[in-house]
Amino acid sequence: MKTFCTTTIIALLLSGSFGILNAQNGQTQFNQIVIGTKDIIHSKILNEQREIWVYVPSSASDTSFSKQRYPVIYLLDGDSYFTSVVGMIQQLSMEWAYPEMIVVGIPNTDRIRDLTPTHMDSYQFLNVSFDSSLSKTSGGGERFISFIEKELMPYIDSLYSTSPYRMFIGHSLGGLTVINTLIHHTALFKAYVAIDPCMSYDNQKLLKETKKALAINDYSGVSLFLGIANTMDFGMDTIKVKKDTSKITEHIRSIFELRDLLNKNRQNHLKYAWRYYNNDTHHSVALNAEYDGLRFILQDYQINIIYDDNGKLERLYENLSKNFGYTVKPPESLINNLAYSNLWMKKFDKAIYLFKLNVSIYPDSWNAFDSLGDYYAATGDKAKAIDNYKKVLSLKEIPDTRKKLEALQGK
Repeated sequence: MKTFCTTTIIALLLSGSFGILNAQNGQTQFNQIVIGTKDIIHSKILNEQREIWVYVPSSASDTSFSKQRYPVIYLLDGDSYFTSVVGMIQQLSMEWAYPEMIVVGIPNTDRIRDLTPTHMDSYQFLNVSFDSSLSKTSGGGERFISFIEKELMPYIDSLYSTSPYRMFIGHSLGGLTVINTLIHHTALFKAYVAIDPCMSYDNQKLLKETKKALAINDYSGVSLFLGIANTMDFGMDTIKVKKDTSKITEHIRSIFELRDLLNKNRQNHLKYAWRYYNNDTHHSVALNAEYDGLRFILQDYQINIIYDDNGKLERLYENLSKNFGYTVKPPESLINNLAYSNLWMKKFDKAIYLFKLNVSIYPDSWNAFDSLGDYYAATGDKAKAIDNYKKVLSLKEIPDTRKKLEALQGK
């Protein structure tokens, strides 16, 4: 069946951005462009209602193909970064260059409480001081991580077709939470993106714990991307800052210390990359670092195989399965579209290989047999086309397939 999946925007926010002329009444109507759904989960651990924002790829609602399981991104400060991360996932997954993913944004209720691992009566971040009135609830990070592990993740897994592959993204105090989770709850996620994390928090307590953990733990199968913003004053550079002792440079010095620890402890098998963004501040760095982090972590997913040898697709997904620790199957829609592309280019050996591959991987899919029937019909093998169309109808009554079968039978 010549069905193509296209990336579409599916459920949340922007209202009134585009006017559509109503031809009947001459008035302008405004429709919503929506990219996710808002949901509420009650947390017994946190003793409060938590709003979550969820994006699900449009292919999840396409009944033409077999059901997929999607990796999941859990995104801190979801109310700030949900739209940018969803947009990147949509763009990167077009034409299957990267995987489609579910994105779960976690908006804040008490940010200081949830994103700090320890309590501090007061602290200074760059040139901003947080007194006791602002930091009095700090130190709830472990309970917040427990909420994610024991309540949020099971809730998402119960509602959506998720895979075991999870990614955790956070900026600033969110980046601190990402590192805390990597060090103390490593198995929760396969991939971590920490953007300008506040490693100076509480006199570098977590940084000191990280130093010990990176030296003795095994992080095989785990990935980390570290983004570092330029938070130095004019006249300071990455060489001078190492010798500086002022409070305002403590933030970036602490992140550079984390970077040095990552470089030093290669024996722990952590797959990591870092990047320093000289032209970005703490507040502007998130967008670029999100993009670079996604591309680094998902680089093994890249697919460019329309013109490549038979078997490359299977080898790619065999390697992905080995790296990710569970069976990752190529999406039926991907194989289907590659097969038709080769058929239209008259690359018949590649086309039939892919059509048959789809049938072997998805033996209960009516669409896979329908597409194989189309191949045989296009190449003049009437008998095999009829056999495959009959197989389709034994699985599901598809009117279009019925018409094709009757045309071949002369009815």
